[in-house]
Amino acid sequence: MTVVEGDSAPAFALPPRPRETVNVGEHLGRDRVVLLFFPLAFSSTCTAEMCRMRDDWDTWRALDARVFGITVDSPFVTERFRQAERLPFPILSDFNRDVATRYGVLYEELLGLRGVPKRAVFVIGRDGRVAWRWVSESAGVEPPYEEIRAAVERAP
Repeated sequence: MTVVEGDSAPAFALPPRPRETVNVGEHLGRDRVVLLFFPLAFSSTCTAEMCRMRDDWDTWRALDARVFGITVDSPFVTERFRQAERLPFPILSDFNRDVATRYGVLYEELLGLRGVPKRAVFVIGRDGRVAWRWVSESAGVEPPYEEIRAAVERAP
């Protein structure tokens, strides 16, 4: 399955750290949501992307956007990554690859690893529908931040 613009965003809940769950579905249909799928915590481009979102945090807060990073690293790693980079938003562990599969953003293989998420961004409006989507076939490319911002501004 591939989620495209106009689709109802699939609801899900994932752990940001061991023994805790964030229910992203509670925000769908209520808040503007930005989902940032990324391959692996602590890799150079992934760290740069998450730190850019951190550094622009005032922008995302002003737009009243709920931001969630999503990777296949374990909840132990996602929490350590969030703390190390002082990220003000949750980094969720999709260790079993359920959410990345539902959104259609898994590489078959990346650097010899199977089932790693592509770098992808989904902007979901308050109506619960995908307002904008960006998926890169190259793990070394950061997303177009200004386009994300513009999509959040346009999202209902």
